[in-house]
Amino acid sequence: MSLKEAAPPATSAAAAGKARRRGSSSTAGARRRSGKWWIPWLFLAPALILFVYFKFIPMAQAVSMSVQEVRPYLGNTWVGTANYAEILSSEGFRSATWNTILLAIGQTFGSMALGFGLALLVEGQTRKLTFIRSAAFLPVVVPIAVVAELWRIMYHPTSDGLLNQVIGLVGLGPSGFINDPDTSLASIAVTGIWRGAPYDMMIFLAGLAGIDRGLYEAATVDGASTRQRILHVTLPGLRPVFAILFVLAAVRGFRSFTEVFLLTNGGPNGSTEVVMTLIYKLGLEQNRLGVGSAGAVLLFVATLILTVCVQLLRKRRSA
Repeated sequence: MSLKEAAPPATSAAAAGKARRRGSSSTAGARRRSGKWWIPWLFLAPALILFVYFKFIPMAQAVSMSVQEVRPYLGNTWVGTANYAEILSSEGFRSATWNTILLAIGQTFGSMALGFGLALLVEGQTRKLTFIRSAAFLPVVVPIAVVAELWRIMYHPTSDGLLNQVIGLVGLGPSGFINDPDTSLASIAVTGIWRGAPYDMMIFLAGLAGIDRGLYEAATVDGASTRQRILHVTLPGLRPVFAILFVLAAVRGFRSFTEVFLLTNGGPNGSTEVVMTLIYKLGLEQNRLGVGSAGAVLLFVATLILTVCVQLLRKRRSA
């Protein structure tokens, strides 16, 4: 028998062996998938239990209390939409809502702009930039209580306060900052921007890493300046990142509480009262849990509507 006659059986035998191995591996994979699908859920179970117990159950209870007059130890009574009507007709709630919107807009666009600028400055792979990125990210990991106390010291209203000394170098008079109704909300927004910008910076850095370097090289060859490369290459490449960050920053702004509570507690004269601090005062200080729950539900609905609208707009543009 010649070699040509013997080759086909060997080839067919090898092909049959490969087919058997593929069949056995696919059968084993299907067996693993069908028999041990519960293993990932087993690892997720502790976190899911905590989420259900400490987040979703309280959310359901808040919705339930928003339509009741909550009377501890006496029993709740059904009031329907009376709590919603009361809080919507309240002048304090309307003022707090307006302050929340202004604070959210300022913090959202301020932190995104500063985070984008920082990302452009520290983009790279050298060791020095790694250290700078780590140092710039520190405001995010510092506890908010510490951040609020540091800014309270810097916002000292007298002429020997830290920030007043800085602005005094350019001939500006001392400012009251958080003690002045005209500047208190803007001062809190600056604190929020300082703390939120490094978080946005890290997400922008991840987005910048995904942009094709060849586009920058082609733009450079065509004679594009740095500004033109940012406008026509960087910004279009970061469009999905901007959409995600806008939602995250807006939700963060709408839920501002700790920095406001620690710096001003809604003062002076209600100039920094936001929805979260108003809900806290209604529920825990005035013991009006039903009205406070109604405010919390309204804030949740507003945040949900904002998120859905941004996602729909993003899908429409991508389509």
